[in-house]
Amino acid sequence: MKIAVISLGGSLIAPDKINDDYIKKFRQTLLKFRDYKFVIVAGGGKTARTYIDALENQKVDKFRQSLIGIRITRLNAWTLINLFKENCAKVIPKSLKDVKNLLIKNKIVVCGGLRYMEDNTSDGTAASIANLLNTNLINMTNVNGLYNKDPKLKDSKLIRNISFENFHKIMEKIKYKPGQHFVLDQHASEIIKKNKIKTYIIGPSLSNLENLLKNKKFTGTTIS
Repeated sequence: MKIAVISLGGSLIAPDKINDDYIKKFRQTLLKFRDYKFVIVAGGGKTARTYIDALENQKVDKFRQSLIGIRITRLNAWTLINLFKENCAKVIPKSLKDVKNLLIKNKIVVCGGLRYMEDNTSDGTAASIANLLNTNLINMTNVNGLYNKDPKLKDSKLIRNISFENFHKIMEKIKYKPGQHFVLDQHASEIIKKNKIKTYIIGPSLSNLENLLKNKKFTGTTIS
């Protein structure tokens, strides 16, 4: 049985409100793959940033900002579990050991942040889980991958392939902020570089996710 670890961005779970139709179709897509088990790591997205920005405005320290962010990723994880209904573990793991144990008896395990780590987001959690399970990492976000500049600009170009080292150089130039919104976080970059975890960054398209899981041509960025 193959295992896929998917970091599902909060921007896809709750862009402005809970995207329940998308979540339903996401679940249906996963269930097509009988030879796979899945670990889904829910991001905090706009909801987390809204709370974190309020705390930052009132000079609340980054540790407490991060704790709020973790709780919101877990709220999103609980939402996914309830919308997935069957075929999914009914509890949220709070450690890597929990993830591994739950995956033994369940097709799908959903979690948010596992515990506080400095300069870490749900992407770092997903990278740690991929390393634990010795598998690749798929990061689904609201853009189609890593671009050479702001993807909203007309002349921006999708970077289809990049090395671990060159990706990490890009991440080192970005200052960490709780709730930050980028294709991956700095901690995830360190983990995938150190452990050579092949990582895919793709957009929200579920047919594109299917192609990736089937080893067919897909749109996105491969970090390897």
